[in-house]
Formats: sequence, structure tokens, C-alpha cells
Amino acid sequence: MHMSDLRVALFSGNYNYVRDGANQALNRLVDYLLRQGAEVRVYSPTTDTPAFEPAGELVSLPSFPIPGRSEYQFSTGLGSRIRSDLDRFDPHIVHISSPDVAGHRALTWARQHGKPVLASVHTRFETYPRYYGFGFIEPLFVAGLRRFYRRCDAIVAPSDSMIAELREQRMHHDIGTWSRGVDRSIFAPGKRDLAWRRSHGIADNDMAVGFLGRLVLEKGIDIFAEAMVELRERGVPHQVLVIGEGPAHDFFSEKVPEACFVGFQQGADLGRAVASMDVLLNPSVTETFGNVTLEAMACGVPVVAADATGASSLVVEGETGFLVPPRDIAAYANRLERYARDEALRRAHGEAGARRADAYDWDAINSAVAETYLRLIEARRKSA
Repeated sequence: MHMSDLRVALFSGNYNYVRDGANQALNRLVDYLLRQGAEVRVYSPTTDTPAFEPAGELVSLPSFPIPGRSEYQFSTGLGSRIRSDLDRFDPHIVHISSPDVAGHRALTWARQHGKPVLASVHTRFETYPRYYGFGFIEPLFVAGLRRFYRRCDAIVAPSDSMIAELREQRMHHDIGTWSRGVDRSIFAPGKRDLAWRRSHGIADNDMAVGFLGRLVLEKGIDIFAEAMVELRERGVPHQVLVIGEGPAHDFFSEKVPEACFVGFQQGADLGRAVASMDVLLNPSVTETFGNVTLEAMACGVPVVAADATGASSLVVEGETGFLVPPRDIAAYANRLERYARDEALRRAHGEAGARRADAYDWDAINSAVAETYLRLIEARRKSA
């Protein structure tokens, strides 16, 4: 089968109604497939206020707002309308990017119709309960995910460290790499803007510690805040630049009163804001890849990150930044203090990170997913 003959049904829990790294990766994949001549239908919950225009044809799934996190939608399944749509489209393969209700129903539909299924892992869902006081149910989440993924034909994950984690959890035997790319026209060292920094009260010689992402607990903002408290207590001069918005804004601003909040940024404005940091602090352990880490590296910004799946495959310890035990506040502060005292080290690590980011080209990365589709379709054909 050629790529131009391919029909793909893609199921997403959030394709374009809230902007995050996972759905932007999915949109880039669909754009790539369409440019190769493939047909793609995307099935996802939708809202009246999407964050951006979707790539490809989007079919709205039945859903309702998640209580307490109403910006997100929870699918309630497929229903006869979606099943009929799938029957008419007759995809060669089903790609499921979220193990939600619709994902489970789509997997069952594919099994009933003899279609291969590829699952992509974007978020460490099993880690979420620990941020909301329900860490004791994490083993149940892992067991449920294992049952789901083992019913699929293969899995793709964005980093070697995440693949190792999935293998350790015995999620599947066929796990490939779907890495992430970075748009170098947006994220580059030359986007740094000292005038923009000054307009936000950050002097040229201040070390601006940056946070990039949605302001939610699972991004590790409590750890970030505690590290800033530690820096203040040590008398380490620094500023804090927060890029993003979310329900935990007030918590963050109370804990880190010195922070400059510039809100949600996108496109060229986002590239300017990231490049205008001096160091990115990324304490999150929920990412499978760490898009924000790669974006900072592309901007020549060194990274201090949790030694977890989101960053450990990207950050080269002592060369492009530092990896820290996830909840070790003193260790985060130690690395940041070292950068504060040594501007030359900051610059050297940032330059090394920018060179490393050159390897992440989106089309080459997405072609690997398309080749996985074709491999699974051929394997299913031979076994029929």
C-alpha cells in the first residue's frame, strides 16, 4: 500500500479545544499525512471556543465538561452516528491517542471490523492522581492502561525514557518511537528580546527563571514555587518569568510574588518569551516527552528539569542543563544558584542545547508514524 491510498481514523480526547503539546503533535501528524495524499478523519470532543483551527476533517464526539476542570471534555462513547460514520469511511487503521471512553469504544469497533490499531502515548495519565490526593489508586490506573494497550497492535511513545517506562510496566511488546519536533522559525536564540524583558521589569543582567506551560498542579508548579522560595531564602538574585495561564494562577502568584506573569503566548510571541528566559525550570513528571524543554533548548536556554520521562531523553546532564530528583527542592535550588553565579556556564549549556535541538525535524519524525501504519496494515493483511 502507498501512503496516498491510506485512510486513517484518528481518535483524540482533545484535538484542538485546549492548546497543549499533545494535540499540536497530532495536528502536525495529520497535516503531514494529508500532504502525502492520505485521507484522515479525526474524532474528538469539541467546543464552541476551540483554541486553534484543526488540521483535517474533525468529527465531534459526544462529551461533557469534566467537573472541576471544565476546560476539558470527557467523551461518553461513540453512538450510532459515529459508528455509521466509521463504517462509511472504512479506515485501513485506527489511531487512538487517549485511553478514554471513546478510545475504548473505537478499539472495540476496530477489533470487530478487523482493523489494526495503533495507540500513541502522550501523557502519563497514571501519575495524575498523586497531584490531587489520590496517589493510592495509581496501581489501578496502571492495570487499566495495561489492559487497554495490550488490546492494540502496537504503541508509539515520544522518548526512549518513556518507552523504557512502558516496557517496565509491561504495557506492550511492540513499542516504537514517535518523537517530537520543534519549529525553528519560532524557537531560536535570535528571538531573544531585551527590550521586551525590560518592559516586564526584567533587567538585562537579571537571571530570569522561566516556567512554560498550563498553570495546573500536575505540571509541578508546587515544586517550582518551593524552589523559588529556597532561592529567596538563600539570597540568590533572580527574576521569575511565567508563560501560560490556568486554574492554579492564584496559587502560583501567592507563592511566588516576584513572578512576572505574561499569560498565554503563541507563535512569534511565544518564541520571543521563551528566548528571553535565562533558564527554564521544568519540574513536571507527567509529560512523556517535554515539548517545553525542547522549545527552550531550541532558543538556546539551558534547562533544569525533573529527572523523569519528559526531560531525561532531551537534557544532557551537565552539558545542556541539569536533571534533578523530581521532588528535591534543595537540588533544584543548587542548580539554579550555580547558573546565577556563572553566566558563562549558562551560555555554554544554552548553546549546546540549541545544537541538540537541530536534530528534531517534524516531517522526518511523522514519517515514522506513517511507516508504522503501513507495517501494521500489511501484518494484518498477511494474517487474515
